[in-house]
Amino acid sequence: MPLRFIATFVFMLFFAGMAQAGGTILVWGDSLSAGYGLEKGQDWPTLLQTRLDDKGFRHVVVNASVSGETSSGGRSRLPAALEQHAPDIVILELGANDGLRGLPPQLLADNLKAMIAAASGSGARVLLVGMQMPPNYGPAYTRRFSAVFRELAESEDLPLVPFLMDGFADRPELFLADGIHPTAEAQARILDTVWAKLQPMLTQAEARAQRR
Repeated sequence: MPLRFIATFVFMLFFAGMAQAGGTILVWGDSLSAGYGLEKGQDWPTLLQTRLDDKGFRHVVVNASVSGETSSGGRSRLPAALEQHAPDIVILELGANDGLRGLPPQLLADNLKAMIAAASGSGARVLLVGMQMPPNYGPAYTRRFSAVFRELAESEDLPLVPFLMDGFADRPELFLADGIHPTAEAQARILDTVWAKLQPMLTQAEARAQRR
């Protein structure tokens, strides 16, 4: 086979591999993303992978969420995960357990900011996912807690999902018996809420890649 044909063949294989390669989406959350109480494959990050595949996005979802995780625990574990997975996008869904334990909102803000800085420093873009506390925690605490996510999104110029359980938090039939964790039926609703902010990030990434 002539050398020029071999070179052309190798060239085509190289760029075919590049076209098939996609980025990594790291879901960094707690039990709300880990699929607590659900059967395997019912959690919203798994549904996200299916949607990405169906819509032609080549990203791979790595769900590194841990049930019971707090922002402090997530902060300590994140550097190793960034090094291991080298994600293009980090979906940061932490804070619910901080709130349920009544931890200071400022501690949550400091930990989230540190994780945002670590992710950004590794080259990843961050989608921040907000959380809200039930009213029995008192109006002052619930207001300050939810404001943490909004203020960080504004100061760090991040896309924000204001509330992971938007649209069904007041529907007890969409929660497990503990009243905290969403059912399998609710996972598609969560995915739609996250997707509304994630899809523009994916589209922008593809547009940038095509301009290179």
